[in-house]
Amino acid sequence: MKNIFTTIAATAATSVALSLVMAQQAQAIAFNFNWQGDSGYSATGMFSYDETTAPTIISESGPGPTNYLQSLMVSFFDPGGNPLQSFNTVANGVSESRFFQFNFDTSTQTLFGAFDVGGGTGVIGEQFLQGTIGDGLRLVQDVDQISQSIELDRNSGEITVSAKSVPEPASVLGLVALGAMGVGSALKRKKA
Repeated sequence: MKNIFTTIAATAATSVALSLVMAQQAQAIAFNFNWQGDSGYSATGMFSYDETTAPTIISESGPGPTNYLQSLMVSFFDPGGNPLQSFNTVANGVSESRFFQFNFDTSTQTLFGAFDVGGGTGVIGEQFLQGTIGDGLRLVQDVDQISQSIELDRNSGEITVSAKSVPEPASVLGLVALGAMGVGSALKRKKA
């Protein structure tokens, strides 16, 4: 009986220690976004940033290291829901697109202002979702990487954002601790 209490105490102590270490690490928060064009084209995406260091307003633009965004991915679909193109506009805190524009209010969890995500790496045929949120957004496809593009669809500038649910580290550790206690208990019963 004494061994069971020792196992439980050791598991609990380990869980508390791991919780403290993980609480000090960067806490990434992720959001999904969805856009629906008037003619049926659509875009879905996801972006993330470190919520412990991000300011109230995140503004990013152009290529190179971002200030706060860790990732931004977007996929485009035709009116039948068939995938067209997908892009990692920001990966590991670096933007590959020279056209990239992004503005997000962390307190209201809304996108605003200039918005340009998608291609931008210099490949003819890349697609972009660009414009001004609340005023007009268009899905365009590049023709010549200079000045010509084809508009595939547009809307009034509406785009929706929703928080992506990610389990908190403490919750995961709690489940691990409960599992370890269950295993310890089962082993003890098996010996008896």
